[in-house]
Amino acid sequence: MKSWARRRREIEVSRCWHGRTGGRSRWRKRPYDVLLAVLDKAIRATPLFARGYRNALDLRRVEFDLVPAGLPPSFDGYRILHVSDPHLDYLPDLVGVLRKLVEGLDVDMLAVTGDIRGDRRQPAEHPTALLVEALAGVKVRGPRLAVLGNHDPVEMVDALEAVGIDVLVNRSLVLQRGVDRLRVTGLDDVHSFYTEAAQAALADHDGEFRIALVHSAEVADDADRAGYALYLCGHTHGGQICLPGGRPIITHLTRCRHAASGLWRQGRMVGYTSRGVGVSELPLRCNTRGEVAVITLRRAERL
Repeated sequence: MKSWARRRREIEVSRCWHGRTGGRSRWRKRPYDVLLAVLDKAIRATPLFARGYRNALDLRRVEFDLVPAGLPPSFDGYRILHVSDPHLDYLPDLVGVLRKLVEGLDVDMLAVTGDIRGDRRQPAEHPTALLVEALAGVKVRGPRLAVLGNHDPVEMVDALEAVGIDVLVNRSLVLQRGVDRLRVTGLDDVHSFYTEAAQAALADHDGEFRIALVHSAEVADDADRAGYALYLCGHTHGGQICLPGGRPIITHLTRCRHAASGLWRQGRMVGYTSRGVGVSELPLRCNTRGEVAVITLRRAERL
């Protein structure tokens, strides 16, 4: 863990991000940031801002069944609350909205797929406290798990673990029910902080049924080749600002772009990319809604 933290900090302060396709200079994002700053100032003076802000607060809860290949019998009916990209420090009004949306839920696992923090100037403890407040009404019978996103610093690990959330950084947790085993593998963010440790973590298994928790979909093909049955991620916010019909304008994916939003397949593996709870850069949404997902795993022969 110490070697990971040291390497992660080196990338955090470097001039380059490290993705699955190689290094990317931070300066390449500067024109995009300038454009967003200009757009933010311009749109705040129009009725579009109020509408987009209301849209950002219009969270929904989606519930559906998934039938991943090879689900062990003891895990039939296993319920996962999937939360991604809360960014609650960036838009604190979402805390109450999210709390009301999930109040009274009863699930087997909490899976938070990164970007707990929005504002990179905030200490990790602040967005963590907001997330705990928002999820206070959820009963989680099993593990509370999280992975880091590209907005989350090394310090987020300690902040989350201090409140009882286990952060999987290129490692796995094995759940057992009788003779049945389920392995959950969590990776560090692969969009900006990718290292070969992610591949090693995907390969480290004993043939169990496997779920991957990753901030972005950018290693979905790797997970499929490694025999994973289910892949949960976020990162894209479903586009956040979309064309009519929900088509994203920007996804911030360097690969596996078919997995930008919602349900998808990669080989034999099924995946779900959350449209996220929060927002980043602009406190707006257009033609896409933020969400949390309650996913129930089912065996094929039951349906």
